[in-house]
This record gives sequence, C-alpha cells and structure tokens, in this order.
Amino acid sequence: MSIFLRELKAHRYGLLFWCLGMVALIASGMGKFAAYQAAGQSIVMMMATVPKTVLIVFGMSGFDLTKASGFFGVLFLYIALMGAVHASLLGANIISKEERDRTSEFLFTRPITRASVLTSKMLAGLVNIIVLNVTTTVSAIYFVGYFSKGESVNKDIALMMAGLFFMQLIFFAIGAMVAGFVHKPKSAASISTSIMFTTFLLAYLVNLNEKLDLLKYLSPFKYYDAAVLMKDGRLDPAYIALSVAIVGAAVFGTYYFYKKRDLTV
Repeated sequence: MSIFLRELKAHRYGLLFWCLGMVALIASGMGKFAAYQAAGQSIVMMMATVPKTVLIVFGMSGFDLTKASGFFGVLFLYIALMGAVHASLLGANIISKEERDRTSEFLFTRPITRASVLTSKMLAGLVNIIVLNVTTTVSAIYFVGYFSKGESVNKDIALMMAGLFFMQLIFFAIGAMVAGFVHKPKSAASISTSIMFTTFLLAYLVNLNEKLDLLKYLSPFKYYDAAVLMKDGRLDPAYIALSVAIVGAAVFGTYYFYKKRDLTV
C-alpha cells in the first residue's frame, strides 16, 4: 500500500468524527436561529443594549441576527476555529506520528526518499482538509438555506468557505513545519495549536482596540473575517497573496527541516 493511501486510511475515522462534529455544529447553531426568529425585531433591540465589548467577545458585532446569513456569520467564527484546530493537529500529527509511534525505522528502511514520504503525507493531509471543507460547505448550504426563507445566502457561504479553506491550509502548513522542526514529536501538536490559538487571540485584540490594527496581519482569522467578507462580497487579494506566501514558506520549511533532522526510531 502506498504511503498516501496508508495515511488516508490511518486518518479516516478521525476525519469522520471531525466531519460529523462540523455538521452537528452547523445544525445546532442554525437550529437556535429558528428560536431567535420568533423574537423578530426584539433581538435587534436586545443587542443594542449589549456592550460592544461583549458583542466582540462572542463574535456578534456587525451582523443582522434577524437574517439567516447574519446568524451564520456569527457561527462562522466557531466553524473557523474548529477547522483551524483540525488543520493544526493534522499537520503536526501526520508528520510526527512515525517518530511518536516508533515506526520511523520501518518506514525509512524502504527504498524511498524522505521528500517522497513527506509529499505523500502532505497530499493525504490536503485530501483530509478538502473533505472537511466540502462537508462543511454542503452542510452550511443545506441548513442555512433551510432557515433562510428565500434569502440569497449561497454567495456569502461560498466566500466564507473559501476563506476557511485558506485558513485550513495556513494552519496545516504551520503544523507540519513545527513537526518537521521540533525534536520532540509529542510536543508538535501542542506547539502548533498554541500558535493557532495565539493568532485567534490576536484577532480579538484587534477587534477590541483599533490601535492594534497592524496586528491583523499576524492573524489569519482577520484575513477572512465573516463580517468583512459579507460586506465586501469578495476575498481581499492582499490577504490571499499573504496566505499563499505563508503556506509556501511553511511548506518549504517543512521539507527543509524534515530532511535535515535526525529521526527518532
């Protein structure tokens, strides 16, 4: 069995659980929208009395919660966080698991280069990311459309899911680079998720304090902010270019560090 297929098989159950979790998150989130719908304009009045800081903390700032698209915009923050956690863990574990599980000796005694092994692993990780993203997109289109009552939502969903895909690639690549660099395989996942949560915190800080606006370039969560995407109706080309640069640099770093390190067997 090729390494690519071996990795797909090894992660199939984990991917299934993540997909089910994403579907459950969207279904339950939009289910709450049905309850809020009955409140009508009262929810707008209620939100008007809530301090801006609280709205920012819970990701409710800048959305019309009387619309399905607005409610999904709030939900997208948690979808993005879930996707980022998955991507970070996947990138770290798919690279480091051979050393962690003490199977490196078996793998690298085969007539195959480290670069080939790494390429197969990265491609398998990419497939996992695509499957989760497609599952999320289909679920969002179905559940948001079900509660939208004729509102046009597919364009907004497509923009947010495209943003989610770029975020997944960024955190997957960073997780892989961390795993290629660190000498303790078991620490790769914790380091990569710590980096991800730090960028998540930075997004909050930027929202809370306009003086910290320059920090937005350090947080992929700000590159694809749902409120901005829905307002502009497009992805920002500058953020796309920055995302591609980050992914490219991280992938290059993964190959560079992984080929030079002494593997634990």
